[in-house]
Formats: sequence, structure tokens, C-alpha cells
Amino acid sequence: MLRKTFLIAILFIIVTGIFAQIETIKPKIEAVIKEDRIEVTYNIPEGYHQTLQEDYFFVEAEEVEGITFEPTIYPEGKKKDDGNIEYHGTVTLIKKFTIDDNYKLNNIKIYAGYQICLDTGACLFPNEEEFSLSISSEPASSEPVDLLTILKYLLMAFIGGLILNIMPCVLPVLSIKAMSIVKQSQQDRKQIFKSSMAYTAGIIVSFIVLALIIVILKMSGEMVGWGFQFQSAGFVCALLILIFVFALSLFDVFIIRMPGMTAATQASSKGGLTGSFLSGIFAVLLATPCTAPLLGAALGFAFSQPPAMIFGIFILIGIGLAFPFILLGIWPKAIKAIPKPGEWMNVFKEAMGFLLFLTALYLLRSLYFLVGGAKLISVLLYLIILGFSAWIYGRFARPEFSKRKQWISTIIAVLIAVIGGFLTLNFTGDGMQNELDSNLHEGWQRFSPELVESYRSEKKPVFIDFSAEWCLTCKTNETTVLFTKDISKAFAEKNVQLLVGDNTKKDDIIAQWLQKFGRAGVPLYVFYMPDKEVPITLPELITKEMVLDMLKKLDEE
Repeated sequence: MLRKTFLIAILFIIVTGIFAQIETIKPKIEAVIKEDRIEVTYNIPEGYHQTLQEDYFFVEAEEVEGITFEPTIYPEGKKKDDGNIEYHGTVTLIKKFTIDDNYKLNNIKIYAGYQICLDTGACLFPNEEEFSLSISSEPASSEPVDLLTILKYLLMAFIGGLILNIMPCVLPVLSIKAMSIVKQSQQDRKQIFKSSMAYTAGIIVSFIVLALIIVILKMSGEMVGWGFQFQSAGFVCALLILIFVFALSLFDVFIIRMPGMTAATQASSKGGLTGSFLSGIFAVLLATPCTAPLLGAALGFAFSQPPAMIFGIFILIGIGLAFPFILLGIWPKAIKAIPKPGEWMNVFKEAMGFLLFLTALYLLRSLYFLVGGAKLISVLLYLIILGFSAWIYGRFARPEFSKRKQWISTIIAVLIAVIGGFLTLNFTGDGMQNELDSNLHEGWQRFSPELVESYRSEKKPVFIDFSAEWCLTCKTNETTVLFTKDISKAFAEKNVQLLVGDNTKKDDIIAQWLQKFGRAGVPLYVFYMPDKEVPITLPELITKEMVLDMLKKLDEE
């Protein structure tokens, strides 16, 4: 009996010790104030994870007069098969706040809750840590922006929109639109003016819709940036399909002529207002990934302003993009500078078709880094199905056939396109993180805030390239400057640690860094010098001379 009691006591001590050891395991938590937000970072131990459940995983703040806290912003986690979202390693929660005139400097209690679980399934008891943080009224106060600053950014928005006209993303649509203006050169001034204004209206309406989306997302607490729609595989695929079909039409695979719509077609050919309006919308869709010089700064300013300013800056960008056609509508004599219509127009139209195919290839590359190679094959298969559908429509829905045959051909073509899409297009899954990592240029590492702090604590210079696969400006800068042999050699000689922040897919941490530096989107180039708290930022379009001059500052220390 005594022996049995002794064994039970030993077993009790062992079990108690195990549970006591487990309960001492907890995440390391840090809470800091950054401008208008509280950032709470959890470092979850290896072998454990945190599930997204707001009752146990939260950041709360005590109520204080004069300060209003917004709901907690959670980053994108790993979605499991059961629908739960899990976080591993380092995860940062954000709680934004606004301050009014009634607020006085005060220490505010912040509560960080968690309930970590073993990856094998067992969970520890819920727990929370308390922090006392001092929030100053200076960084978060909403001071009015002076009129000169507002006018400067409005001008930058207009110039940025104007520059977008010559960007490769927009060039195909503008060229095709110019061809349609040539066709209208034999018409009266009133018709030319109407067509130009319809094109302008399409652009401005599109930018108003974009501004409205930004305002709604901003009010909901989302971290958004310029070009964010290109982080959506669905959007990129839809735009790819639109461009592919448009290119096929330039090669006369089909002509949009719905059965029984002869009258509408004739009206369109006379005025072309609907086509001009849609051309404006199409130009905006293609323009957004091409962040031109000056445009990024204006957008960064807009994103930090009230809704009225966001709408104002977006409309000015639209007016800048439409400005050449506004001039053409007001002074139609400029059309005389355009060559006379002729056979060259058919050659030009087909050449623009090849240019659109190149644009489609560019979008396919972006889609590859969003969904993976296997799913990209499915997209290519769908484009073949779509091409077959367009051929059926173009071949058998022509006016010389009976209306019955036209309708039947049209319905069959639409069914093939729709059913083919359902059977082939599927973008669910985790995407291409492994491929993105393997795509790193030699000598560059994947960006993380922890890696930046680690290198800075070692007194090493750090250069960060915030980029994206769909960003043409980023790729141009990397090919012509950052990844060249002489710049790579200069970085190596100065022992600069090179990091890439890839924003191809939505990344809340990168979005926070872009916002911290007043940028609405990529590219962003940040250089941390040893023993310097404030980093150097380079403009969106960079040169080798800029980078070399930046590195020379290391010798001046």
C-alpha cells in the first residue's frame, strides 16, 4: 500500500511538472506606438500556433477621453482545410486611433490577448499581457494641410496622369484610340468633340470608382495601396481575358455584331461615343500598375487625407490621363497632323494586336507569381477555349446568315466561353511563395522587419527594394540599375545587406512600411545607414548615379 501511494505521488509530481513547464511557454510580446497606430507583435514559439479567434486573440485599449480606437487589424494568415486561420512565427496586430482636442498626454493601458496551441492540437489556457504606453497628441493629431501643399500634390497628380499616357501599359489603347480619331477626322468638329469628351468621361468615371473603392476600404480599416487590384488573381485574369479578346478582334477573328442589332451598330459607327467611353475605362485598367514618376507621392498623400481629397487627387490623375484628347476635342485642327486614312491603318491595327498580345504575356507573368505554374496552364487552356468561342462567333454570326443561325451561333459561343471558364479557372490555394523565394536575384534576401532590425543591431547598412512582379517601373529599375554588375559590385564592396519586399500578393506588413514612408504603392527604395535612425529614400525612377551617390555617404561617416 505504501509503495502504491509512493508511485502515485511520484507520478503526480511528474505530471504537475510537465504542466507547469507547458504553462511557462508563452509568446514574446512587444507593443509600440507608431504615429496613428499601436502595433503589438507576437513572437510565437516554434511548434506552436495562434488561431484567429477575436475572443482570445486581441488587442484592446482602455477608454480615454479624447482618443478613439478603431477595430483591431489582423494580417493575412494561413488558411487551413477546416476554415480556421493560423499564425506561426512573428505576427503583428494593429490598432489605429484618432485624437481630438480633448485628449491630454496620458499613459494608456493596452491589453494583448492570446491562446497559443501546439501544432499537434492541444491548446494552452487563454492569457493576456498588459502594457502601459504613452500616446502623444503631436504625431497623431490631424493638423490641417496648408493650401500650397494641397496645390502641389494636385499638380503632381495631374502631371502623373499626363505621364501615364506614354507608359507601356497604356500605349496600345491610346494608339488604337488615335486610329479611331483618324477615322473621325472627316467628320465635323462637334462629333470629334463629343468623342473626345466620351473618352474623357470613361477615364474620369473609372477614377471616381477607384477612389470610391479606396475610401470604402480605408474606412473599413484595410491597408490598401496603388495597384492593389493586381494582387488579386481574379482581377488579373479578367483583365487578361479582356485584352486577349480585344487582340483577337484586331485580327478580325470576330467583329462584335449582335444579331438584330444592326441599327445600334450603325449608330455606334456614326458617333462611336460608347466605344470612346469604353476606351477610357480600358485605359485606366491598364494604367494602374504603371506607377509613373510623381504619381506615387501624390497617391501617398491622398491616402492619408479625408475622402474629399482622395476624390480630388484621383480625378486630377484622370484629367491628366485624358488631357491629350481634351485638347484634341477643343482644337480639332490638330488632327491634320495625323496621316490620311488608308491601307496602312489595317497594318497598324494588326501591329497593335501584337502589342496587346505582349501586354497579355506581361499579365500572364504576373498571374504566374499569384497562382503558380500548374494553374497558369489552366489559364492558357481557357484562352484557347476562348479563342475557339470567338472564332465560332466571328465565323457563323455574320450578317449574311439568317438571324436564327446568328442567335444559335452566339449562344453556343457564349456557352463555350462560360462553361470553359467554370471548368478550367480555379485560383484557390496558397499561391507561389516557394517560387517567389527561388526567384530572388543573387545576393538578395526576402524582407522581414526582424531581419532589418537584426542587421541594424550589427551596424550593417541595409538596402530594401519594395517591389512587385506586376510593377513595370520596379522591373525596369531592377534590370537597368539594381541588378547590374557594377551596382551589385558596389553593394558588395560596402557590405550592404540587400532585401526585397515582394508585394506581388497582398502583404499587410509591406503595406504598413509603404504607408510609413508616405507611399501608396511600389516601388519604394529605403537605405539604412549604420548609426542613423532616419533612412534615405530614393525616388520611384532611379539611376545608377543615384545609387552610387547614396553609397558614397557611407564613406562620409
